Amino acid sequence: MKTALVTGATDGIGFETARQLAGRGLRVLVHGRNAAKADAAVRRIAADTPGASVEPVAADLARMAEVVALARTVESKAAALDALLNNAGVYSDTRRLTPDGLETTLAVNHFAPFLLTHHLRAAVKRAPQGRVVTVSSMAHASGEIDVDDFALAHGYTGYGAYSTSKLANILFTVALADRLAGTQVTANCLHPGVIATKLLRAGFGMGGAAVERGARTSVYLVTAPEVASVTGKYFVDCEVATPSRRARDARSAELLWAASERTLAAWL
Repeated sequence: MKTALVTGATDGIGFETARQLAGRGLRVLVHGRNAAKADAAVRRIAADTPGASVEPVAADLARMAEVVALARTVESKAAALDALLNNAGVYSDTRRLTPDGLETTLAVNHFAPFLLTHHLRAAVKRAPQGRVVTVSSMAHASGEIDVDDFALAHGYTGYGAYSTSKLANILFTVALADRLAGTQVTANCLHPGVIATKLLRAGFGMGGAAVERGARTSVYLVTAPEVASVTGKYFVDCEVATPSRRARDARSAELLWAASERTLAAWL
């Protein structure tokens, strides 16, 4: 049985993705910010999906030590991880620093996936055909990354922080795919669509399509045999799409990778 970890799986797109993967026969590690949320999500999936193999895991992704602990927990449960789905995301109109001194949106949306992937890369490599999938957004097109200002101390806006984190997701995917070349592991990212989630309501004050549609491309990238060897790509509606010019800049991807390693040095 294949095993997948889905972060941010207690509601919205993440929950629906975990539910669909469980329905397809995968063993799913359902991540929540705390144990109560993760346990509740597992109970809901189990009740909805007879025979589902789902297990809760918990970590506050705004705290890098908890991200490292999550990776250790996951590896203890699955020495070989078939899919790592970096789905969790936040949006905040207020600039806040985490206990680690990181700006919260970048901490959860970029640094946590970067660090989690680093610590789980060996487990994903042990799978016959491992996949790392990261949920980005069309909002990435407005993002601008300044590797000298990860704290976003100048001219902060909620949308600016969010779009920058989503641009970082794509650049991270590009750089990761380069580093995984020659292995059986692929790295891809996606825009899930404009989906009716609490993040969309909080950040944009609008509704959207059903979460079932929002989960579709994530589920596709985790399970579809036709993308088993596709890597370093950005997907929309289960098709390869062209991201913004900034997202296609290989030099920016390398600069971001190096700066992220420096920022996270204490936890790598």
